[in-house]
Amino acid sequence: MNRCTRALLGMAAVLLINSAQAAQWRLVKDEAGIQVYLQAIPGSSFQAFRGVTRMHVDMPRLLALQNDVNAACAWIHACSEQKLLKHQGDLSWAYSRFRTPWPVRSRDSIVQVKTVRDADGSITRTLRGVADYLPRQPGLVRVSKVEGFWTFTPRGDEIEVVYQVHSDPGGNVPAWLANTFVVDAPFNTLLGLRELAEQQ
Repeated sequence: MNRCTRALLGMAAVLLINSAQAAQWRLVKDEAGIQVYLQAIPGSSFQAFRGVTRMHVDMPRLLALQNDVNAACAWIHACSEQKLLKHQGDLSWAYSRFRTPWPVRSRDSIVQVKTVRDADGSITRTLRGVADYLPRQPGLVRVSKVEGFWTFTPRGDEIEVVYQVHSDPGGNVPAWLANTFVVDAPFNTLLGLRELAEQQ
């Protein structure tokens, strides 16, 4: 097998892998200019979600809304409390508490956020759960795992916003609630953020 053939086969393999990965995401909601996709994660009972939309807003205003951690419950789905714990360079740590329907116990989480600015003007914020950053709170179940990101990509006079997360809420969560959350969380969060961002 010559070098050219090996290169072509390698390229074909990469394309097949990328196609398979892309096929894993399935569109479950497309409404109000927001698309929500879900993906099964091997070894996990909980699906990952990806929400995508575009916003008529400039980057400074969008970042200002994201950076105002204490006020973010105005647009984050099911959020009852959020506060900044620490900020250091391009890293920050935030505590969040979330409402859940009775009889499920409310959840809280601690997430480390790393912000990276790319040369093309886009911004990526990587989310990583750090469940043991603070002691557990009485009456709350700590979210045991969070992995995800936000991306903000300029598209002409708009910004494309992608919000993707896979988490394990910890404890016992009914299947109906888990299945509802992974759709409602990205949709309502993006809708709320867009409404605030586009206010005149």
